[in-house]
Amino acid sequence: MLSVSVASPASLVIPIRVALPKSSFNGIQIKQACTATTAQAASSFGRAVSVVMMAKREEEMKEIRTKATDEINDEVVELKGELFMLRLQKSARNEFKSSEFRRMRKRIARMLTVKREREIVEGINKRLSRKLDRKWKKSIVVRPPPSLKKLQEEEAAEEAEKSA
Repeated sequence: MLSVSVASPASLVIPIRVALPKSSFNGIQIKQACTATTAQAASSFGRAVSVVMMAKREEEMKEIRTKATDEINDEVVELKGELFMLRLQKSARNEFKSSEFRRMRKRIARMLTVKREREIVEGINKRLSRKLDRKWKKSIVVRPPPSLKKLQEEEAAEEAEKSA
């Protein structure tokens, strides 16, 4: 038999019968010392945090939806380049923010979602969409990501200072 008890002004013990497979283990007793006000505060805090996170996400989606499809494609290419640079930094054991992986992947996914939503509105089916994606990927000109450009500019500036 399983009994659950919660500490409150009036102590309450609720017996619960659970059908378990044949085993020598007959049950568990769970006791939690928590006042009602603490539980309410924790639950309301959790809701507030999730609302804030949702607002940020919605704000980012609105920002992405205002961009043209070509701008979205360009930014996806740049973000994928940045993601590649992060992977290189990780493999070289350089310092990097591991949270950037998730942030970039999520941003890329949001952009591709908006792109697909626009295709659905235009009436482009899944098969044609994949065909267009393949064509788009082949047309991408490989260029260094912005972070690499910035790094190269910094190195050039340092060399100019040394030579001067």
